[in-house]
Amino acid sequence: MILLISPEETSVSEIPILHKLFEAGLTHFHFRKPAASLETHIAYLDQVDPRYHNHIMTHNFHTELCEQFDLKGIHLEEAKWRGQGGNLQKYVSSFAKAEKAVSSSYHEPEDLEAQSVVFDYTILSPVFAAISKSEMQGRGFDVRHINKFVVGMGGINAKTTPEALRLGFKGVGALGGVWNAEKPVEAFMEMKDAFEQEPL
Repeated sequence: MILLISPEETSVSEIPILHKLFEAGLTHFHFRKPAASLETHIAYLDQVDPRYHNHIMTHNFHTELCEQFDLKGIHLEEAKWRGQGGNLQKYVSSFAKAEKAVSSSYHEPEDLEAQSVVFDYTILSPVFAAISKSEMQGRGFDVRHINKFVVGMGGINAKTTPEALRLGFKGVGALGGVWNAEKPVEAFMEMKDAFEQEPL
């Protein structure tokens, strides 16, 4: 499984490129626009072909967007799942009952292992030095002992995907490795090839 996180700021070319990425086989697009309003989120999704809406995981406005669009599901960043406190299981279950996928983010493997709430998959970062954030250093997490579906983020591209899989990650996620590439669709395809060639 390969997931792609959206750039924080939307460029004119983003949605046309996104459609090409969906056509190239992208199944998990993480829609993350932290500074954008609900109206801006809706306007963005209105520009995406509805047949691809069920490939989109939203990071914000979970209830509003899932009610208005047939999205794949929701993502809880670390601050958000921590903020739910004792209500986390109930919150996750409410979306799971509506047949929505629910994922979450972690920065410490110990927190991921200790989490009793079950998510469809979890993101652990940074595995390698991030491409989109030059100050973020990779930590080379080895997750072979963790019996959960863990997706590695941070510094992931076609070259680092095989190493991430050797570290036990069942999926990989990209942001800068695709969007910062000269040819984003080709970068995604190369990453997809690297993922599919590597034995799990």
